[in-house]
Amino acid sequence: MGKLDTRTAIVTGGATGIGRHYCEALAREGATVAILDVGPGDEAANAINADVGRAACLSFPTDVSDEAAVARAIAHILRMTGRIDILVNNAALYSTLAPALFSEIDVALWDKVMAVNLRGPFLMVKHAAPAMIAQKYGKIINISSGTAYKGMPSMLHYVTSKGGIVAFTRALSRELGQHSICVNTLAPGLIETDGTHANSPRRAAARNRIVASRALQRDGFPADLIGALIFLAATDSDFITGQTIAVDGGSINT
Repeated sequence: MGKLDTRTAIVTGGATGIGRHYCEALAREGATVAILDVGPGDEAANAINADVGRAACLSFPTDVSDEAAVARAIAHILRMTGRIDILVNNAALYSTLAPALFSEIDVALWDKVMAVNLRGPFLMVKHAAPAMIAQKYGKIINISSGTAYKGMPSMLHYVTSKGGIVAFTRALSRELGQHSICVNTLAPGLIETDGTHANSPRRAAARNRIVASRALQRDGFPADLIGALIFLAATDSDFITGQTIAVDGGSINT
């Protein structure tokens, strides 16, 4: 038996990158996982289904900054599974953002980052939490970043949005606690994935400085995030809410 048998989980931005690792981990623990992503998630869902040997993943093309699209996806998930137990707010704009001084960030780009990185989690909670409230149980896991604690030059829009996620978690946990819904933040540090440095000399150059800042001086990988993710999603953490777990080798202290 898995820790998440009978549970339904939603992962935004789950078609690629770290989000796909989250989906696979949740499915391996027995959850039915709905992938919400602007990109096609069918390939990821099919691969995970084949890997775990069951129909564990569903895919819904969704722009999380669009309220109508979010509402449609949530309604579809409820029709298919009958419940929502876990929400992982992972979708965010980051890898496509070019470094820029604060004075050079276009207002339209600033608004787009905030729309995806902050409005998106808000809309997901707005439409998914009522199902959790009705069943008097749920786990919301918001993905922030260690940069919210130590800053990052030339990425003011991204860092601001991730700082907002920490505050979002704290405030939301106070509202949803009465319904036995836990709301926590997972804050990864720099995580190495396939092709991390292939097209990003700036990130490659920063890697040594980041590793040197860690108490555990090694690279971080998607597998390092899975223990904390499953802990926050499972009943093991039923008395933990409003907290941030940083998974970064001890680069920051929360």
